[in-house]
Amino acid sequence: MAHAIGGLDENVLRRLGDIRFTLEEYREVGMTEKNLALIRVVLTDGVWSRVVDLPEQLLQQARLQRRHAPVRAAVLAQIATAVAILTVAPVRLGNLCSIRLGENLIKPGGPYSNFWLRFPKYDVKNRTPLQFKLDETVTAIINEYVHAFRPALMRGSDADWLFPGEAGNHKEKISFSTQIVERVQKSTGLRITVHQFRHAAGALILKHRPGEYELVRRVLGHKSAQTTKNFYLSLETTQASEIFTDIVRQRLDSGPGAT
Repeated sequence: MAHAIGGLDENVLRRLGDIRFTLEEYREVGMTEKNLALIRVVLTDGVWSRVVDLPEQLLQQARLQRRHAPVRAAVLAQIATAVAILTVAPVRLGNLCSIRLGENLIKPGGPYSNFWLRFPKYDVKNRTPLQFKLDETVTAIINEYVHAFRPALMRGSDADWLFPGEAGNHKEKISFSTQIVERVQKSTGLRITVHQFRHAAGALILKHRPGEYELVRRVLGHKSAQTTKNFYLSLETTQASEIFTDIVRQRLDSGPGAT
């Protein structure tokens, strides 16, 4: 609210951020039923691959519309870029909207290298710095968006926002979040918020790397491993049931009558 209302200097905003972080330890432990329901869908075979494939599909649509509807095409490309980033770097909505070219999104290896996405600690909700090395696929999507589509959204501004909005500012959080949610749902059938990409990431990591909470902590930028365990411990029941089913099937397949 303080950021949205304005009128406070940077030192006061940082103090408020520190207070909010201190209060985090009093939040209810574990996921809500709504988030658990989402995780069950995400862990269903074939669902998440539709989300991962979506950015390229949206870019293809944007290419077809670019000549006769440049702004509409640019918005599609913008959503494609946001989803591509979220699938490999599940940052919070505030950080996603406020990405700056050359500051948060950089190419340390030169113009032909892959992007890195970084946020210093005072730009992050829990005061934990974030850093992601983006792969060739996401880098290619960002490059195309920045050079072919982003200029249509600049409205004469020379600001360095990856996702420019109005009056030289970055994209407004609520409208961008709504656009992402609606487009993902329309294209894949999955209704997932920007923040829920983080829950999906944690669940997917633990599905393929059971028990590796430290890996989840690092990807999500949690302050402590206990925070990660508090959120995702309930998923161990799902993992246990899958492991047990595999044991049962393997036992049947290797039994006396197996061929």
